[in-house]
Amino acid sequence: MDGVTDSIADLGTAKALANPVRQRILRELEILGEATSTTLADRLGITTGGTSYNLRILAEHGLVEEVPDRGQGRERWWKLSRLSIRFPILSRRSPELRAAIEQLNELWLTEDLETFARFQMERERMGEWSDAMPYSRGSIRVDLDELADFFEDYLALLKRYQRDPEEAPQGARTVLTRFIAFPDPGEDV
Repeated sequence: MDGVTDSIADLGTAKALANPVRQRILRELEILGEATSTTLADRLGITTGGTSYNLRILAEHGLVEEVPDRGQGRERWWKLSRLSIRFPILSRRSPELRAAIEQLNELWLTEDLETFARFQMERERMGEWSDAMPYSRGSIRVDLDELADFFEDYLALLKRYQRDPEEAPQGARTVLTRFIAFPDPGEDV
């Protein structure tokens, strides 16, 4: 996905992301590439008005954008924007932003756990993809600057493999990736 822009999330963006319906819309656009509010409404089991409203909120914060020259009449096609959201570090967040990001993190963690449980249940029927679960646990000893460099290296690797569905090779499918790193709270400093 060439042309990805980094953006520091503000309170409005964090609140827009912390909405479960909007998260589902973003997920569907990740799968479909492009869709209308009607398509999204059908897939999500909600009204077209609900998807249209939430798409407008997501667009206001640069998270989705209209597909140029795709719609006819009042029909509008949407896709994910090429925006990479960054959150300010904890010490630079207002109490309101902290609360919104905490709500978003809870939403994401719940979704990740539910999705992983579904994968485990469906794994046997996934053929050769049933073995496609690289997993690693480890630890590194770094200072804060090195940790920041480590994360930037991870993001660069992730971006190297991100691409629009039509650019993916034959047989490719969406693979969910998650990254978390935190200091060992049991280690005295």
